Amino acid sequence: MEILLIGAVLMIFAVLASAWLMTFARWFPIKGIDGEFLSDYKTLIRAHIDFALMALFCLGFYAVKAPLSVTACWLVVIGGITNPCVFVIAAFDPAFWEKPFGGFTRRSVLLSPQ
Repeated sequence: MEILLIGAVLMIFAVLASAWLMTFARWFPIKGIDGEFLSDYKTLIRAHIDFALMALFCLGFYAVKAPLSVTACWLVVIGGITNPCVFVIAAFDPAFWEKPFGGFTRRSVLLSPQ
């Protein structure tokens, strides 16, 4: 069960890091990064929200002491980290959604709890 708490802390760190990245990218545009390296703010905001929701999901399971197996706890954490990472990749690669169902996305969906 402790892995849910550790995973939630990692996801909250990702929420804070993405918030700082988006703030600095908007307020202090750097040539070569803004618009070229970070091309889709809307998708990065989706990742930010998804990380926050997945952290709350993990914290909720931890708080109610849900009877989950160790494997299920690991799968919740892995899915909670990899699913928002799909949005992070898409924010930096504008052609991501046109590519076929890639390996990272496939693994993310397969490892997520259904």
